[in-house]
Amino acid sequence: MSKRNNNKKGVLGFEDKLWQAADKLRGKLDPSDYKYIVLGLIFLKYISDSFENKRVEINKELKDDNYSDEEIQKELEDRDYFTASNVFWVPKEARWLSLQESSKKPEIGVLVDNAMEEIEKKNPSLKGVLPRIYAGSSLDKRILGEVFDLIGDIGLGDKENESQDILGRVYEYFLGKFAQKEGKLGGEFFTPSSIVRLLVEMIEPYKGRVYDPCCGSGGMFVQSEKFVKSHGGKAGDISIYGQESNPTTWKLARMNLAIRGIEANLGSVPADTFHNDLHKTLKADFILANPPFNDSDWGAQLLQEDVRWRYNIVPPNNNSNFAWVQHFIHHLKPNGITGFVLANGSLSSQTSGEGEIRKSIVEEDLVDCIISLPSQLFLTTQIPACLWFLTRTKNDGKTRDRRGEILFIDAREYGQMIDRKTRELTEEDIKEISSIYHEWKKRDGNYEDEKGLSKSAKLEEMKEHNYVLTPGRYVGFKDITMDEEEFKDKFGRLSMQLKKQMEEGRKLDKKIEKILELLENENS
Repeated sequence: MSKRNNNKKGVLGFEDKLWQAADKLRGKLDPSDYKYIVLGLIFLKYISDSFENKRVEINKELKDDNYSDEEIQKELEDRDYFTASNVFWVPKEARWLSLQESSKKPEIGVLVDNAMEEIEKKNPSLKGVLPRIYAGSSLDKRILGEVFDLIGDIGLGDKENESQDILGRVYEYFLGKFAQKEGKLGGEFFTPSSIVRLLVEMIEPYKGRVYDPCCGSGGMFVQSEKFVKSHGGKAGDISIYGQESNPTTWKLARMNLAIRGIEANLGSVPADTFHNDLHKTLKADFILANPPFNDSDWGAQLLQEDVRWRYNIVPPNNNSNFAWVQHFIHHLKPNGITGFVLANGSLSSQTSGEGEIRKSIVEEDLVDCIISLPSQLFLTTQIPACLWFLTRTKNDGKTRDRRGEILFIDAREYGQMIDRKTRELTEEDIKEISSIYHEWKKRDGNYEDEKGLSKSAKLEEMKEHNYVLTPGRYVGFKDITMDEEEFKDKFGRLSMQLKKQMEEGRKLDKKIEKILELLENENS
């Protein structure tokens, strides 16, 4: 078995310092409220920086063309120069430097709200997206001024910082930290980036339609774009479709994509995917998703005859897991692939028809790969999770014929702790896990089953296990081999531990005897 990477990840740089400073300023304000205050200002700083950077470029070009200073000033206020370069137009009163000069004034909240409104008016793609909560926020306006100073120190929109994705790092880091602060009742929209990267590396969305029907803050789309670009493709190689029911999270997704220049069809409004599917006719090449774990009371009684229930079994109302799975299958193209996160219970549950639905999915030969994940990866839940990968075509001519086979990977030993509560998959982990899958798919791949790690199982084996798909049932336990010195060392340590425990047990027995003796004396 390959050696696991257990080295502690290096501490983040300025993102961590920025978060610590910002969190101190939060005071008694709830994280869910403070989140939109900070992320809104980060967005405002970014588009203002990008705008000013473009102004510098235009100014230089006009000077080179011998425009007079008066003509240059006039041209610099022409929106067409900016929109032609996909740069958001920022009105004078909404520019960062103008607002920062007034950041210590009592009316700063009103000024920011007005700035957000003016930006939306001048940029139709942002209509209804930007937060206008600053005047009414319970955050002390003096503290709001300090937040301005904090964010003002970061360069976000200039070319150097854009090339390093400084904004993306800050935005993603803050989303994760806010999800952590909000706990189980908040932050459902956030999928840890290492899980997103693994999903993307597994399904490789090079070109085509990418869909996420519960897209949260848009992390799946961001990582898909990064994947395309890192493999020499262009942003336009993929078309993005998504949907999100939470209105505030939907706005976060729109902002998250806008700051990266990613065009996406997230619908004109936030909407519940089950009851208002905004992309009814969509057939996607790639579907990536992290649906709400074990979501109950999702309205099954209103969807008894829904076309998505392909196995003539309505998923139970107390758990939406297999409603999501069938929704993914319904929207998948004949040669498409989907990768998604589900609770481990989805692999083995037999209640309320779930076992029958899973059996039907297996017998239809849609399941390509199942991965069990390590614990403590998620910021907002401790429920054990797994990854499913489904495909309609296991014999596409590009990869080997995998019909009648499922690859199981037990990845529970992967990952490293990045703090006391949270684990993260490393880049090496992601590469190693995804390469197992890709080698298994290749015609000339060098895949081999490895005890305790991976197993390519036949459908007959699934039948023997009553269609339970828990990887541990198939991969087994890894062989443990020790040389003589290792054995002596381990035996010695265990012997010492046992001797210590026995000594502590004897001491405890003596204490109990004394207590019983005292009780007997008192009774007599």
